[in-house]
Amino acid sequence: MALLPIDLAMRAPRRASARLLWLWRSMASRLLLLTLVFIAVPVLLYDQFQRADEASQQLLLKSAQRQGELIARALEPELLGVDRTALPSLSIALARYGDDRTRLKLLVRPRVAASGAATTPSGAKAGPEPFFYVAAAPSLSTADIDAERRLLLEQGVLDRLGSSCAGNSTLAMRVPHLEGGEEVLSSITPIKTSFGCWALVTSHATEAYISSSIGRPYWSTPAVQAAAAIYLAMAALVLAVLAGIWRNLNRFGDLARRIVGGDDTPEREDRDASFAARNTVPELAGVAEDFDRLVSTLRDSAQSLRRAAEDNAHAFKTPIAVIRQSVEPLRRALPAENARSQRALTMIEKSLDKLDGLVSFARRMDEAAADLLAPSRRRVDLSQLVERMAGGYTGLLAERRLHMRSRIDAGLVVRASEETLETIVENLVENAVSFSPPEGTVSVRLTRTGAWAELVVDDEGPGVDPANLDRIFERYFSHREPGRGMPEDEAAAHQAGAAHFGIGLWIVRRNIEAFGGRVLAENRPTGGLRMTVALPLAA
Repeated sequence: MALLPIDLAMRAPRRASARLLWLWRSMASRLLLLTLVFIAVPVLLYDQFQRADEASQQLLLKSAQRQGELIARALEPELLGVDRTALPSLSIALARYGDDRTRLKLLVRPRVAASGAATTPSGAKAGPEPFFYVAAAPSLSTADIDAERRLLLEQGVLDRLGSSCAGNSTLAMRVPHLEGGEEVLSSITPIKTSFGCWALVTSHATEAYISSSIGRPYWSTPAVQAAAAIYLAMAALVLAVLAGIWRNLNRFGDLARRIVGGDDTPEREDRDASFAARNTVPELAGVAEDFDRLVSTLRDSAQSLRRAAEDNAHAFKTPIAVIRQSVEPLRRALPAENARSQRALTMIEKSLDKLDGLVSFARRMDEAAADLLAPSRRRVDLSQLVERMAGGYTGLLAERRLHMRSRIDAGLVVRASEETLETIVENLVENAVSFSPPEGTVSVRLTRTGAWAELVVDDEGPGVDPANLDRIFERYFSHREPGRGMPEDEAAAHQAGAAHFGIGLWIVRRNIEAFGGRVLAENRPTGGLRMTVALPLAA
């Protein structure tokens, strides 16, 4: 029945909702989402923490700057009357304000150098006199003092200060010591006297300054690196757990496809032939064992069905054959003019034919169920099989005055059961033969279409009512006119569906789908029915 536009409009949102729900429940989607969260969270937090650290850094530097100003104001009276002979004594004055937490260095640029440019012996003008270290508290080695002075020169701090000898500024520089450790140059405060321009450099070696991001990128601080290491370890652990479960489920899926595809059999010696052997997550061990028991139960059930189908068919057909053989002497013994007795014997024979068909039908049903539970598969040359079976219908075609036209590409190999494929081809060809009129043609083609082997069987019969094209694959559906079919004897020739129970095409579809293929029925434009079977080619 055709769908109304309103039905299609209602189904579209449902399909979209189902797709979104599948994406949300998918482990791959959740793993991707979790990865994005693990990436986004540190980026957002880093920005917030960096801003907070910058504010904290500014507070520290402002505090150090203020401290430098206070010390400079305290030193200024002592520096007002200093001359060159008093320079060595400034270490004592500086030591009163410096300690292990706050380190002080005093530099000076004599006024005689700042007032103008000196002249070199060649007559050229020399550059301005640089700053000289005068004192340090606590005391430092000459190498450390020179390293600090070079850093201030490279950064242009002393040049900017010397041009005006004004403006207290923060530094935020790190200076390593030769004997180990480092200190943070936090501020430089100028003091202008008649002697020249003095520069008081304040530095700190306390944990608050050393562990801060002053003078280096925020990400390089020990706290950030430790937090990043912990976060990465946590993220890696969580993702590893989920990825491990995902890989384990993929291994389960691969084995399930191998079992369905017939690559895995109980007789095969393979260390990965069971779910328990493929499992790598201890928590899934019970699930893997349950899967193994389920597979074993299905195989045992399939084997039991096949054995029961064979035993039951044999048990029923033996007495049927005995009864059939016993009817013949009775027919010869009874007088031909005894119409009532002859009619009774005819009814017995027809009933035996029907009973024999029912036994065959029951066996085919059990075998079809067994093939669905545990289909046995191996590489089968479909080209050879179809060519062999097509050649086997020569006698039947001649008897029914039919012709066969075949086109079979060589070398098409599929993974399936050879017996099941024979049943499929037999059902399709006999179905076409049974509906073809005298002097009609049955066409069998086997070709390669991409990664598929495509078997097409055409007949020139009456075709199928378009309303029943999908129903012909349903179980127990049969729509035959009297005289159609392939009865086993002349007595059943004029009974509609005498030897047909509506399972032939149902078995075809179930087996084809079990092998990963598809089957389609359609009416030919020139008349007749076309059956198309597609099976995936073996790798």
